[in-house]
Amino acid sequence: MEHNYSLTWNLEAIFAGGSSSAEFTDFVKEAEAQCADLLKELQDCGEGAPETGRLTEWTGRLQAALARLREADSFVACLASQNLSDKRAVGWTERIQTLSARYRQAADLFDAKLAEVTAGDWEQWTGAPERADLRFPLNEKREFAKDKLPPALEAVASELAVDGYHGWGEHYNTIVGRISIPWEQDGKSVVLSAGQAANKLDDPAATVRDEMAAKWEEAWAEQADLGADALNRIAGFRLKLYGLRGWGDPLKEPLLMNRMSRETLNAMWSAAEEGMKPLKRYLELKARRMGKEKLSWHDVDAPIAASQAKIPYGEAAKVITDAFERFSPDMAKLARTAFEERWIEAEDRAGKRPGGFCTSFPIGKQSRIFMTYSGTPGNVSTLAHELGHAYHAELVQELPPLSQEYAMNVAETASTFAEAIVSDALLGRAASDEEKLALLDDRLQRAVAFCMNIRARFLFETRFYERRAAGMLETAELNELMTEAQKEAFGDALGSWHPHFWAAKLHFYLTDVPFYNFPYTFGYLFSTGLVAFAEREGASFADRYDRLLRDTGMMTVEQLASSHLGVDLQSPDFWKDAVARAVADVEAFAALCGE
Repeated sequence: MEHNYSLTWNLEAIFAGGSSSAEFTDFVKEAEAQCADLLKELQDCGEGAPETGRLTEWTGRLQAALARLREADSFVACLASQNLSDKRAVGWTERIQTLSARYRQAADLFDAKLAEVTAGDWEQWTGAPERADLRFPLNEKREFAKDKLPPALEAVASELAVDGYHGWGEHYNTIVGRISIPWEQDGKSVVLSAGQAANKLDDPAATVRDEMAAKWEEAWAEQADLGADALNRIAGFRLKLYGLRGWGDPLKEPLLMNRMSRETLNAMWSAAEEGMKPLKRYLELKARRMGKEKLSWHDVDAPIAASQAKIPYGEAAKVITDAFERFSPDMAKLARTAFEERWIEAEDRAGKRPGGFCTSFPIGKQSRIFMTYSGTPGNVSTLAHELGHAYHAELVQELPPLSQEYAMNVAETASTFAEAIVSDALLGRAASDEEKLALLDDRLQRAVAFCMNIRARFLFETRFYERRAAGMLETAELNELMTEAQKEAFGDALGSWHPHFWAAKLHFYLTDVPFYNFPYTFGYLFSTGLVAFAEREGASFADRYDRLLRDTGMMTVEQLASSHLGVDLQSPDFWKDAVARAVADVEAFAALCGE
């Protein structure tokens, strides 16, 4: 039975009153006081290794502060995304960034104190049964402290970053808020926000896509100087801080954050590059099907059918929950809760930020999902993707806050695994060859996105940082770098490119997670491997999957794969098998195309 679920989320259940919430104001004040008290105590505690009793107390207080920070940050992210004109939300963003800087200062001092504990005392303290779930993140913090600046200098860097580094990152919201694209819709002249305009880029009608692609490129070209300024400042800050720490490789921090080795990264990209040949064949087949010699950049994510039946939101909810149910009743239960309790903001309206995300509230033990739903199979996949994140958050919510801090690459594993489950369900219910072809196209679009598009972003960002070390890059240089990276990653398979992609894509401006690209490919290919395990093992794999996700904040990715799957991620074998599986749909696609 299809339900008539709301398309707007309920933030009142988190904090009543939106950006003017008195309840939220009090919550943040308490968080600020907790952070300030802990920071002062750590600053005043003097030299020398602390007693383990004090370490235990500080660990509890640091985690309490972290939980409050995460709760506040998630709420402000929701406020800022749902209405780009909400100036109070902008003010809250700056305040939460300041709170985050205070927390990082306290955490840096805490980490430095961990590093001072003697090896014997450390083994005894972390070996206590009550700290079993904390052992990994505490060891990680202790080792990381030895690789950073002295705490006082890290504190100065964090303080200056609020209005500098993070401020430049937030500038993207100002830039995207300036994007307004005139459009003729149902005989009326309207002005589309960036989020609404982005949905037109994969419209079934080629004329709509072509017109919007031109307007989109033009709109971002008008804002490109502002974007270039922000991107250069973000990278400049990072490189200077890395230099002070003695880090010569811009990838050192993102790899540490993702608990991933360079060997694993190289093995993954090597396998992804090998997938280029079959994916180029898919793009050629799709181009012929659409009557083109080559696809344009904006045709890649377009549906292959000239017209496409819309999937109502309530029907999408049923498809997703039914698909989840077949794999895991617990996963389906989470999805039903999200729809019924209005965890999801999906309304197609002006003033919203483009894109989608899921953010969790560790104290409220809930999540919220943001997207713009227009009824395409791609929208259904996005919804499943974000619900996968929400399920992951639920699985770790009873762990200590420090052990809930899983990295982006394994976060994207949970989401893309959920996508795969729903994609199989959509394909299984297809009533005709045309519908199957459209769904295979959607699946292969994701393979292209993760193995080619994301690779282009990685190539661009890697080369941008190489050049940025010698000075700032102008808009024309950034456009050239972006186009070159796209051509290399796609094997020159397309007829047109998106030079201003670097300006339009939020991910390049995110300061909390540098190199916001390769973790997506990791998640996609790792989850593809997990699907193979699920098919071989059957129903019992759901429990193993849950255990793997619960451990994501307490192991490196290599340890996760070895412990739960018995595979070596630093070897190319696992990745090659995953890529082969990801591109296997090309043959079925070709057959349905009559090739």
